[in-house]
Amino acid sequence: MKSVLLFLVCLITLFSTSPLLCAHTLSVNTQNLSLKSGPGINYKTLCQLGKGFPLETLQTKGPWVKVKDFENDTGWVSKKSLSKTPHAIVKTNKGSKNTVNIRSGPGMNSTIKARVYYGVVFMTLGKKNGWTQVKHDSGLSGWIKSDLLWGS
Repeated sequence: MKSVLLFLVCLITLFSTSPLLCAHTLSVNTQNLSLKSGPGINYKTLCQLGKGFPLETLQTKGPWVKVKDFENDTGWVSKKSLSKTPHAIVKTNKGSKNTVNIRSGPGMNSTIKARVYYGVVFMTLGKKNGWTQVKHDSGLSGWIKSDLLWGS
């Protein structure tokens, strides 16, 4: 009887988990989201995150989610400030003036449409053969080699 009860508790726990938090990476759905040092508004603000910024979920505590960013910094944000809309951020060339190419198609032979720096955030539109199709808030869209990005 105890094993049946334990099994039912496990099933209820499994299926009651918010679908929002089952995703590996989520994105910020508001401007200037405060990353907090703990799960509540009274904790210290570590930094501000912009709309679309991708975050990996680590833990939940009530309406708060512990997250990690592309630089492995961690903190807490309000669950309602996160979205399943996939976003990615340029993770390469930190501290340099080197850029990442945005191409017209998914391949090295495609025309370069623009160049972007470390830390630029994009909405993810699709993936193909090791390339990610992206769109910036400015309207610029194209393809970036997937291993140069972090997020979904």
